[in-house]
Amino acid sequence: MKALITPASRLWFRLWFRLRLNEIGPLISLAGCGLFAWAFVAVADEVREGETHALDSRLLMALRDPQDPANPLGPSWLEESARDITGLGGYAILSIMTLAALAYLLMAGKRGAAVLVIVAIVGGMLLSTALKFGFERPRPDLVPHATRVYTASFPSGHAMLSAVTYLTLGALLTRVQRIRRVRAFIMGLAVIITLLVGLSRVYLGVHWPSDVLAGWSVGAAWASLCWFVALQLQRRGQVEDPGGTSSPEAAQA
Repeated sequence: MKALITPASRLWFRLWFRLRLNEIGPLISLAGCGLFAWAFVAVADEVREGETHALDSRLLMALRDPQDPANPLGPSWLEESARDITGLGGYAILSIMTLAALAYLLMAGKRGAAVLVIVAIVGGMLLSTALKFGFERPRPDLVPHATRVYTASFPSGHAMLSAVTYLTLGALLTRVQRIRRVRAFIMGLAVIITLLVGLSRVYLGVHWPSDVLAGWSVGAAWASLCWFVALQLQRRGQVEDPGGTSSPEAAQA
C-alpha cells in the first residue's frame, strides 16, 4: 500500500486539499453569480420582447377562481397566510432582520462583516430600485391586487430583496456552525423563505410570474457576488470570519 503512495501522488493530494479548502467556496460563489445573472438577462430579454405575457397570464389566472377572478384559489385563510408570508419580503421586516444581524456582528466585534452586510443589502435595494426604473413594467391588470403596491413590476422587489437578505444572512450563519446538517438546515430555510415570498406575490396577483423569477435570479446573483467578495476579503484579513475568534474587546466583554 505504501508503495502506491508516491511523492507525485502526495503532491497532487496536497494541491487538491488546498484547492478544496481555499478555492471551492469562491469558485462556487462566482459560478453561482454567473449562472443567476445569465438567468436574469434571459428572462429580462424575453420580457422586453413580450414573449412571456401569454404564459404569465395563464399562470396568474390558474391561481384564480374561474367563477370569480377576484378571489385566489383556496380558502380565505390561505389568502391571509399569503399576506403574512409576503410581509417577510417587505422593507420593514427585512430592515429589522438586517439591523438585528448588524447588532450581533458589532457586539461580537466583527465590524468588517457588519460593513459587508450593510453594503450587500443596501446595495441590493439600490439595484432593485434602479432595475424597476429601468424596465418600468406595469403591474398585472388581469386580477385585483390583494395587497397594496407602490412601484413598478419588474423585477419583483420582494423576491429579489428576500434572496439578497436571507441568503446573505443564511450564508453568514452557516459560517458559525460546524455541523453539516445544521448548515444545510440554515441555508435550506433561507431558500424556502425566499421561494415562499416570491410565490405569495404571484398568488396575491401583484406580480407576473416572470417578475418573481427575475427577482429570484438577480437577487441570488447579487448575494453570490457579495459572498465571493466576502471570501476574498476574509483571506486578506479585511473581513472577520463569522466563525472565528472575536476581537479582544468583545472577548473581554
